[in-house]
Amino acid sequence: MYKYASPKNFYALAGRLIPWLGTITLLLFVFGLYLGLYVAPPDYQQGDSYRIMFIHVPAAWMSMFVYVMMAGAGLVGLVWNIKLADMLATASAPIGASLTLMALVTGSLWGKPTWGTYWVWDARLTSELLLFFLYMGFMALQAAIDDPRRSARAGAVLALVGVVDIPIIHFSVVWWNTLHQPASIGSLGRIVSPTIYPSMLHPLLIMSIAFFVFYFTVVLIRMRGEILARERHTGWVTQIVRSGMEAQGARP
Repeated sequence: MYKYASPKNFYALAGRLIPWLGTITLLLFVFGLYLGLYVAPPDYQQGDSYRIMFIHVPAAWMSMFVYVMMAGAGLVGLVWNIKLADMLATASAPIGASLTLMALVTGSLWGKPTWGTYWVWDARLTSELLLFFLYMGFMALQAAIDDPRRSARAGAVLALVGVVDIPIIHFSVVWWNTLHQPASIGSLGRIVSPTIYPSMLHPLLIMSIAFFVFYFTVVLIRMRGEILARERHTGWVTQIVRSGMEAQGARP
């Protein structure tokens, strides 16, 4: 696996994985949405409004997972000076910000029929909003520094400091009295003995896997772009660009 730490080798590997991951993502989304929107029964209290859960919950889970990935990649980049780790952190930030925004918007839409309002300064909602600001701050900080290495180091420090928000988000419903409901699935025991019906649990898990695979699909696409941008002066990137231009010129 060590050879794939090379940007050139990783670029080729990612190119082979992306079509497969993209196909799996599409199939999982279609199957999960079908089960969630058409097969799962209405909730006895919330009716059909609860179905936004199949988007909101996976997006919220992934917003935290992506930030942990970003902070972990930043740490690897700081300690071992691995360029691909820096690229992973940079490529993950816009994806994580989008997922966090999706979680906030869908949560607000779900909160209106459930709580009677789109937004309250609830501990879970507020800490999730802070996570969105951390993503935006990471991207703004990196954009403000021209040197890629200094930019990566500054972003890594911010990501590592901000990772303290992740346990706050996760345990906020336990530590404080909040409107947000406790986690229906928070451990392996909850999956084996869930507090929601299997007909609702199964599409939720499928959608969660779909979001998970979606992240890796998109982050590989973005990392390939980062590799081309940062390695543009190398011979192998020049050859790729030249081959692409020749292929376009050969088209009728």
